[in-house]
Amino acid sequence: MAKTHTAVALDPLGGGDAAAMAAMALAAVDADLAAGRPFVIYSTAEPAEVAAVQARLGRERAATLLEETFAALAQALVGRGVRRLVVAGGETSGAVVQALNVEALAIGPQIDPGVPWTTSMGTPRLALALKSGNFGANDFFLKSLAMLSP
Repeated sequence: MAKTHTAVALDPLGGGDAAAMAAMALAAVDADLAAGRPFVIYSTAEPAEVAAVQARLGRERAATLLEETFAALAQALVGRGVRRLVVAGGETSGAVVQALNVEALAIGPQIDPGVPWTTSMGTPRLALALKSGNFGANDFFLKSLAMLSP
């Protein structure tokens, strides 16, 4: 997806807290948000980079910082009217669902084996694709968004 859409990498060593990291990422995708274009905000990195972050922040703090950032991003995006989110990573998905106060999900069509679209049962109604790191093909993000495109 990063080859064809705006892609913003989170930098846990950038010196900010979760709110600051979320604000920086949102500023980077502002034009896409305004135009209704999909984008990706990610924290994936090469193993050496992950090890450097964990060495500096500690493994638990690094994970918590990224989860808090994605939770803040989800809240801000929904606050701006976004109604479909694709979230990768089991812990990240849990943080996003909790931050959005999602209490129940209806299971929808399968995107890839083991990963369906879901719809939140509360207000606002949200389409959520929640994927563990071990599921989904290389084109998962594009495929998931194409399934819900008008």
